[in-house]
Amino acid sequence: MSIYLGIDPGASGGLAASNGGLWSITPMPATERDIWNWIVDCHALRAVIEKVGGYIAGNPSPGSAMFKFGLSYGGLRMALIAASIPFDEVTPQRWQKTLGISPRGKTESKSQFKNRLKGKAQQLFPQVNVTLATADAVLLAEYCRREYERKPR
Repeated sequence: MSIYLGIDPGASGGLAASNGGLWSITPMPATERDIWNWIVDCHALRAVIEKVGGYIAGNPSPGSAMFKFGLSYGGLRMALIAASIPFDEVTPQRWQKTLGISPRGKTESKSQFKNRLKGKAQQLFPQVNVTLATADAVLLAEYCRREYERKPR
C-alpha cells in the first residue's frame, strides 16, 4: 500500500497520512522533534503541503506571526526533504477545486467555511475522526493520493 501525507502548516494545522483506508492523523505537533518523529514514522511515499500566502488577516502583529509561520513552513519542508519524501506544494484553491469544494462564499464566515471543509472530509471518510485542526490535512492527503495515482510514473 502507498502512504500519502497531507500537511496543513501552521500551529492550528495538522498532519494526515492515508494508507489504503487506514489513517494516522494528528493536530500539528508542538515541537520540531515531534513533527520530525511523526513524519519519519509515517513512511509516506508522497506528500502535499499546502502553499499559503504571507498575510494573516486581523493579526495585530503580522510581522512576528509571519516569521513564526515561515519558520514552521520551512521546517516542514526540510523534514520532508530529510526524510526523502517527495512533495508538492499546492494552493488551497487548487486542492479544493480538485476535490469539488466550492470557494468560500462572500457571506460565509471563516468558521463556516472551515466547518464545511470538515464536513467534506467526514463525508469522504466517515470512519475517520476529523477535527477542525485536521480536516485540511485529511483532504490534502486525499488530494495527494488522487494526483499521484492519476499521473503515470
